[in-house]
Amino acid sequence: MENLKKTLDGVMRRLSAKQEVFCDNGPQGWLKKALTKKELGHIKIKYFNKGILGIDVDSSVWLYVLSLKKETLLKTLQKNDPGLKNIYFRIGDIS
Repeated sequence: MENLKKTLDGVMRRLSAKQEVFCDNGPQGWLKKALTKKELGHIKIKYFNKGILGIDVDSSVWLYVLSLKKETLLKTLQKNDPGLKNIYFRIGDIS
């Protein structure tokens, strides 16, 4: 029974941490300031863990466009969170 409690506590802590990623004070808010509305419509944040921001992009065209802007975007986002080390883009579902 104690193992179940520890497991559930761990899951709840991770879920709480994930919710912080999607608030306006986190990467979601930073991206709103750094990208255009058009660009924001083609991405979805998947994770922000250990200084790595994972973003899904809906097509290879947008993956290429955002990859060209990666260094500039990284520097802009690091002004909000100096602990941000890298951004990973990948094609995925954004719905």
